[in-house]
Amino acid sequence: MKQILRLIKIYIIVMKNSLDKDLFDFRYLWLIKFFRVFFPNLWFRKKNLSRGENIRNTFEELGPIFVKLGQTISTRKDLLPDDIAEELVKLQDKVTPFSGEEAKKIIEQALNDEINNIFNDFDINPLASASVAQVHSAKLDNKEVIIKVLRPGIERLIQRDISLMYFIAKVINKFWVESKRLKPLEIVNEYEKVIFGELDLIKEASNANLLKRNFTNSSYLYVPEIYWDYTRQNVLVMERIFGIQISDKDNLVKNNINIKRLAEKGVEIFFTQVFQHNFFHADMHPGNIFVSYENPEDPKYCAVDFGIMGSLSESDQRYLALNFQAFFQRDYKKVAELHVDSGWVGENTRIDEFENSIRSVCEPIFEKPLKDISFGNLLLRLFSVARQYEMNIQPQLVLLQKTLLNIEGLGRDLYPDLDLWVTAKPFFEKWAKDNMSISSFIKKISRNSPRLVNEIAEFPETLSLIKRKLYDNRNQNEIEELKYRIKNSNLRTSILFLILLVMILFGLL
Repeated sequence: MKQILRLIKIYIIVMKNSLDKDLFDFRYLWLIKFFRVFFPNLWFRKKNLSRGENIRNTFEELGPIFVKLGQTISTRKDLLPDDIAEELVKLQDKVTPFSGEEAKKIIEQALNDEINNIFNDFDINPLASASVAQVHSAKLDNKEVIIKVLRPGIERLIQRDISLMYFIAKVINKFWVESKRLKPLEIVNEYEKVIFGELDLIKEASNANLLKRNFTNSSYLYVPEIYWDYTRQNVLVMERIFGIQISDKDNLVKNNINIKRLAEKGVEIFFTQVFQHNFFHADMHPGNIFVSYENPEDPKYCAVDFGIMGSLSESDQRYLALNFQAFFQRDYKKVAELHVDSGWVGENTRIDEFENSIRSVCEPIFEKPLKDISFGNLLLRLFSVARQYEMNIQPQLVLLQKTLLNIEGLGRDLYPDLDLWVTAKPFFEKWAKDNMSISSFIKKISRNSPRLVNEIAEFPETLSLIKRKLYDNRNQNEIEELKYRIKNSNLRTSILFLILLVMILFGLL
C-alpha cells in the first residue's frame, strides 16, 4: 500500500509540473490522464515555467534518487534538447539547499563544540548543494576548507524510494519475459549498496584517502586532503579546491588550458583507475570535477565527492580488459569468445554469428572522433544484439557503465574531436604486457603462495574425505563438509603450484 501511495504522489508531482503533455505521447501512458479527475487542484497548475524548469523541479520534488538520475542524464547534453540540458545541469550542485542554520547545528552536534571555536569565517550560505549533502566554506587553522553536511532525514527519503524500486522490480520480474536477462532485482540491490554507502561520510573520507594514495605525485589527478579529526558519519571536512569547473569551457579557454591534452588525460585517468588501481570514481558529473590552472599546457584534474566509488572482481576486470584490447585490435572473434567464456551469453551461441553481429555494430564507429559517433544509434544497435543473443545484464558492472556514460558525455562536451582509439589503444597494449606475460604470472603465483600452500596442506585431508564418502554417503554433516572443502579448494591451482615447485627444485626454471 505504501508503494501505491508513493506512486500516486509521484503522479501528482508530474501533473503539477505540467509534464503530462509530453508523457501522454508514449504508448499506453495516455491512459493515466483519466485519473486527473480525482485531483481537481491540478486543473489550476502554474503554466509560466519552461519545459526544462518543469523537468528539473520534478526531479527535485521527487527526492534524492531522482536527482541522481537527473544528474546522470545531464552529462549527456548531446542527447538532450538545449533547454532541458541547461536546467538539468543545475542538479549537479544547485539543488535547493536546506537551512544554513540547521547545517550549523548539525556540525556543532557532530563535533561536540560551537562552530566558532573550531572554524574561522564559517559561511552560513552553502557553497554548493546536491541531492544528498551540501557544502559550506570555512577556515581551519587559516587553511581554506569545505564542510560537507548530510541532508537531515536523507536516509528515510532514500529508503522510501529504494522500497519503491524493489516494488517495481518485482512487478517487472513477474510480468515481463525479458526480466530474467535484465535482472531488475539484482540491479536495484547493487544500487542500494551504492546509495547507502554514500550516506557514510567516514567511508567517503577513506575513499578519498585511497584515491589520493593511488595518484600520489601524479600530474593527472589531485585529491584534496581530508581532516580526519573533524570528520564524522554526517560531517566531512576537507581541503578546499580552487580550480575551473570542467563544464566552464569558456573559462578553460580564457586560461589557455590545453583542451586536447585535458580530454586525453581524462580517458587515461579512467582506464588507470579501472584496470590498474581497480578503484574508480563513479560519480564523475561536471559538478565534481575541476581543472587546475597552474600548468595550462599540462593541466591536472581535481576531483571532489568520493561517496560513490567502484571496483571490479579480478575476473570481471580481466574479461573487460581483454574485451577492450580485442575491440581496439578489431578482433571481433576474440570479443565473441570472451563473452561466451565469461557466461555473458549462452554456451550454445555460435561464435561466427555473434562475431558478425558485433562487427556490424562496432566497425562503423572506428577511427571516428567522438563528434561523428551517433551514441543513440549505437546504443539501439547494441540493445538489438543483446536481445538477439539473450545477453545477460551484469548487475555488478552497472556502476561502471554509468561512469562510462558520464565520461563519454564529458568527452563530447569538452573536446568532441578526441580520437578515443588513438588515446586508449596504447594503454591496453601496456596492460597486456604487464598482465599477460610470464613474469606477471610468476608474480601472481608468488603473491598468492601463502593461500596456495595452505590449500596444498589440506589437499590429503580433502582426498581422504572424498574416499570416505565413497563408502558412506549417509552422513549429511560430512557431505556438507565435503561440499565446503571442494568449493574452497582450488585443486587445479594447487596442482599447478606443486608442479612449479618440482620444476624449480630440479632446476628446470
